[in-house]
Amino acid sequence: MSRTANGRGGSGRPEGSVRRIGGTSGASAPDRATPSAAATVGELGEFGLIDRLTEGRFQPEQTLLGPGDDAAVVAAPDGRVVATVDTLVEGVHFRLDWSAPEQVGQKAVAANLSDVAAMGAVPTALLLSLACPGTTSTEVLDGLASGVWDAAADAGIGVVGGDTVSSDTIVVSITALGALEGREAVTRSGARAGDVVAVCGQLGWSAAGMAVLRRGFRSPVAMVAAHRTPRPPWRAGPVAARAGATSMIDTSDGLLADLGHVARASRVHIDLSSRLVPVADKLRDVASALGGDPLTWALTGGEDHALAATFPSEDAVPSDWVVCGEVRSGTGVTVDADRWGGAGDPGWRHWR
Repeated sequence: MSRTANGRGGSGRPEGSVRRIGGTSGASAPDRATPSAAATVGELGEFGLIDRLTEGRFQPEQTLLGPGDDAAVVAAPDGRVVATVDTLVEGVHFRLDWSAPEQVGQKAVAANLSDVAAMGAVPTALLLSLACPGTTSTEVLDGLASGVWDAAADAGIGVVGGDTVSSDTIVVSITALGALEGREAVTRSGARAGDVVAVCGQLGWSAAGMAVLRRGFRSPVAMVAAHRTPRPPWRAGPVAARAGATSMIDTSDGLLADLGHVARASRVHIDLSSRLVPVADKLRDVASALGGDPLTWALTGGEDHALAATFPSEDAVPSDWVVCGEVRSGTGVTVDADRWGGAGDPGWRHWR
């Protein structure tokens, strides 16, 4: 997104006052149709597309230079920047017959905010890269952009730049930046024998929502919404860091799979208690109606973007977190001291 335009930030954090940055791209008329008249991205043109993505938006104070130059400039008072990127591909991560474009944009941001939070950081900025066919309607484009900007505003951050390219399918890639605010990053490798395991956020709801959609239904609404627009508890990441979390990860691939990453990085054994893993009553209801297993969804379902962390003791666990296991000497992840023997794989993997 290399042409100048204005971003719209939000009010999610105390320092999140907003200001207007820059002007319009000034792209020449041959490059684009009149924005209001263009029906597709191809008619809009590259620079018309960039203007449409960014024009009239605002940026928070930490954005020193937004879209319009070769790169953005974002304040980093801590001197360190947490960076992560996540990509959503149509047909792999979303379907436009299941989700509105706005929901796809929100989902793309959610995945990145969760990764920033898992490091114990707060988000400071987003960059958006969008690839799509020239036949993509401007209505879809507007929806995607609105979803991204609305989710950014909720977090008190702006979209400071990005890129646009042509492609055979829609691909939305978000890069998120974050700040540690003077703390050390919470990594996957810090868990120690004797720690307790705790989770924050919904588990299994996205998997349940996808099961509902695959049956051709659109309700229960809460489960379907959890799949379309997950709501990660990203504010809980810095809280856990301040409370002394020894390791942390987001559950993008499923609780068992992601705790497996922690166990490997920390060279420990993690044992979960099926009795303590939070399984919501609504999840049980949907599983009963569809013939599914709610515990399997909670343990292996991905894309909830809940947070899982280890703490030195139960006393250190923040109030919004639920203790569901413990860290021991050894390797791997077990449930009730046994290897997972439930239905399905322990988590999502590409290329399998």
